[in-house]
Amino acid sequence: MSGGEVAGILVAVFWAILVSFLAVVLVRLAQALRAATKLVTSVTERAVPLLGEASATVRSAQTQLDRVDSIATDVQEVTANASALSTTVSSVFGGPLVKVASFGYGVRRALGRENGTGAAGAPERRAKVVPGRTLSADRRGRRNRKKG
Repeated sequence: MSGGEVAGILVAVFWAILVSFLAVVLVRLAQALRAATKLVTSVTERAVPLLGEASATVRSAQTQLDRVDSIATDVQEVTANASALSTTVSSVFGGPLVKVASFGYGVRRALGRENGTGAAGAPERRAKVVPGRTLSADRRGRRNRKKG
């Protein structure tokens, strides 16, 4: 065998090893691609129904939010009406009730002075005004007794 034949055989052996190596790599790559395809198919099969359920849930939540919004609007109107009613009742009945209460207090006070008693039915104590000082009826009585 000549050197060219030996070189040809060596190249053929290396070429066979390279082709075998590339064949193994291609087989493994094909297996990886099959597994990836299977995984993507599985995820797609599970994700599509989940997306449908999520879409239905969002639609339901939107419906509930619309209901809550209408309820909040109604409550706001009721609150405004109650405030207006309160203001009206206060203005219509508030002034006259205060006047009636004041009149009743004045009548009780006037009737109490005629008897010599105050509004609560107890003897009325009126303060005597002294320049720079106010004395109660008890103190006024003690001073009068000391002098007399």
